[in-house]
Amino acid sequence: MANIKSAEKRIGQAVRRTERNRGVTSRLRTAIKKHRQVADSDREGALPGVYSEIDRARKKGTIHKNAAARYKSRLAKKGAKG
Repeated sequence: MANIKSAEKRIGQAVRRTERNRGVTSRLRTAIKKHRQVADSDREGALPGVYSEIDRARKKGTIHKNAAARYKSRLAKKGAKG
């Protein structure tokens, strides 16, 4: 355990931030997994919802902007192929 007051505060902040980010990350991963399981014919209709989750995670700072772009690119490429 930390001995310095500021270090104790940082530990608490990290715990709260981790909890907050866990929910966002979970929603993002679930949305991507569900999109991959959708039939090819319905995939394009479901794409905006997944993009929305990616953008939400990016806006909250849970994922890096390049990671968000990479997720979107891969989903778009998969949709164009399928």
